[in-house]
Amino acid sequence: MPDDIKVKICGLTDPADVPAAILAGASYVGFVFFPKSPRNLDLEAAAFMAAAVPEGIIRVALTVDPDDALLDALTAHVQIDMIQLHGHETPARVTQIKQRTGLPVMKAVGVADETDLTQIDFYEKVADQILVDAKPPAGADRPGGNAMAFDWTLLSGRRWSKPWMLAGGLNPDNVADAVHQTGARQLDVSSGVERAPGEKDADLMRAFIDRARAASED
Repeated sequence: MPDDIKVKICGLTDPADVPAAILAGASYVGFVFFPKSPRNLDLEAAAFMAAAVPEGIIRVALTVDPDDALLDALTAHVQIDMIQLHGHETPARVTQIKQRTGLPVMKAVGVADETDLTQIDFYEKVADQILVDAKPPAGADRPGGNAMAFDWTLLSGRRWSKPWMLAGGLNPDNVADAVHQTGARQLDVSSGVERAPGEKDADLMRAFIDRARAASED
């Protein structure tokens, strides 16, 4: 069904993660290009893994304030379908990146309180999708992947003109509540389906997607 929940399993680091995520039912797979992350990949490893992703599954490159050199290297060496921007990119930079890469862009917006939601209004004019994530804590050296959730009731009843995805502290135990409270039809999970930082767990991936789908049918 076109209205089915879609899940992005982000931060794949092992070639075995790809078939595991696909078998679990992922609609998107994410590869991280950010050296401070335990899920960071080099281009060679990413190219090998991306090539194993079957047609119909969207391959996402997560970047943080990428410069043109990184974007050029990514598009030249890795089969990528979408760029995820998880830094402080301005709406103008989002437009530049879309034009340079020729790829759709998903822009992450960190949320801690209702005032942060106004940023979405600016970015949805230029991005193809919005990732609504928890704002990182003060002093954090990573913009995401901090296993933090935010007040999901802030999103209750809200809709935007572009597709959006919920992220931030999701795991198999809370995903049903997240779906019920936000009405999200797309979900992004990384650390919540790991047995250790950067190590995905096939059983947790399957449980997450199964519970998300069940919650969407309630």
